[in-house]
Amino acid sequence: MSPLIQVDELRDRLGEVHVLDARWQLGRDDGREQYLAGHIPGAVFVDVERELSRHGAPHEGRHPLPSDAQLAAAARRWGVRRGVPVVVYDDHRMLAASRTWWALRRAGLPDLRVLDGGWSAWVAAGGAVQAGDVDVAEGDIELGSPGRDGDIDTDGAARWAETGVLVDVRAAERYRGEVEPIDPVAGHVPGARNLPIAELLTPDGRFRPASDIAAAFDRIGAGADAPVAAYCGSGITAAQFALAGAIVGREVTVYPGSWSAWSNTPGRPVATGAE
Repeated sequence: MSPLIQVDELRDRLGEVHVLDARWQLGRDDGREQYLAGHIPGAVFVDVERELSRHGAPHEGRHPLPSDAQLAAAARRWGVRRGVPVVVYDDHRMLAASRTWWALRRAGLPDLRVLDGGWSAWVAAGGAVQAGDVDVAEGDIELGSPGRDGDIDTDGAARWAETGVLVDVRAAERYRGEVEPIDPVAGHVPGARNLPIAELLTPDGRFRPASDIAAAFDRIGAGADAPVAAYCGSGITAAQFALAGAIVGREVTVYPGSWSAWSNTPGRPVATGAE
């Protein structure tokens, strides 16, 4: 089954699935306000900054993962129940929805999909809209404790660049070190290969056909048998790359700290240029 769900299928299954609204954009904090103004009927708001991230030291990056216990408690707070499929969406290129999908999937949630095109696709298709908050009963989901399963830390990223395929999914100019709008150092992890996430998306923020995604993976040496890990600025877009991998049946390990962790760790080497 595809990790994506289309608007028509979600509309037909609204009474059968539990919907999570993960609206969030870097530099904005009005996701909940947007949710209250209008959301998919029955959707419960997910706070990406406070529930899918935690405050950490600079060397941990801007969006370190919550603990396993914190994530499990949040999922129950969202009303997630055993045996009930979950659909998550956002309103910005499926970034925050991808983070939600990846975090819950690695913790063992079995039936979880992302709405292709997100909120804008839902509205464009004439989907019903509900305003205000949604109160849900405490869920009974029991998530696993993956620890470091499915992700790597800064030491792991350094090793991966030498032994596997470490993919930098930021824009090419950030990878090359020509610009760095956020982090203290420009450049990339030595040995990392660049595949900007924008190359896997259509102009309206949907994923390109699976054949295009697979071809892009192959082009950088991330073939079906290659061990692949990904990083971005702070771990959000890297989760979207993992979702792209799932679309074409390729497992992607995520470096949650990403460049924000690497560039804030003293002594880490930095590469610039196209290689």
